[in-house]
Amino acid sequence: MNLLILDYGSGNIKSVYNSLKFVLDKIDKRYEINVSNSANDISKSDFIILPGVGSFQHCKESIFKYVGLVDALYETVLIKSKPFLGICVGMQLLADFGMENGKHEGFGWIKGKVKPLEKQINLNHYNLKIPHMGWNNIEIISQDNILKDISKHDHFYFVHSYYFDAVNSENVLTLTKYGKNIPSIIKRENIYGLQFHPEKSGYSGQKILKNWIKNC
Repeated sequence: MNLLILDYGSGNIKSVYNSLKFVLDKIDKRYEINVSNSANDISKSDFIILPGVGSFQHCKESIFKYVGLVDALYETVLIKSKPFLGICVGMQLLADFGMENGKHEGFGWIKGKVKPLEKQINLNHYNLKIPHMGWNNIEIISQDNILKDISKHDHFYFVHSYYFDAVNSENVLTLTKYGKNIPSIIKRENIYGLQFHPEKSGYSGQKILKNWIKNC
């Protein structure tokens, strides 16, 4: 089985790789992790992870620089239905649009917009800061295989200033409270998105990655 981490120059690749390797060594050493931006490698992969650090626009433009990469993603994820996981900005890119420094088109795989947190919550009233940075728990709205053995006692590491405002509530698996309830895990069929960083979330993050690989 081949698990591909998409390397487009804008993701926390090393941490994601190390966390996945730790999890896979416990599940099945026959899994192979491939870090690549090759359309051919994407087409041959069994699982795809899209990490993301930085702005919505920059990450999207970086992905589109690679010839054939987007077409390969669409074919592998939408037509072949291979499991896909977007992390942080990688999750936000699943939206129709991102509203960071203007309006920018996303993949449109899960209906919604990416909006600034600071315009949605009263920072002074809640004594909060932007970015939302640090540990927080999640509230399970809809049970799913990715949430096996996950509870309110599990905490995850967040770093973000924008959030995914989903159109359809059925796409939202969990919410996280930060002045308001924001989606922290979203899903549509074989496509998952995590607003938090599982690779920085210790044992709880490892459980999420394990569940995604084994059960989703």
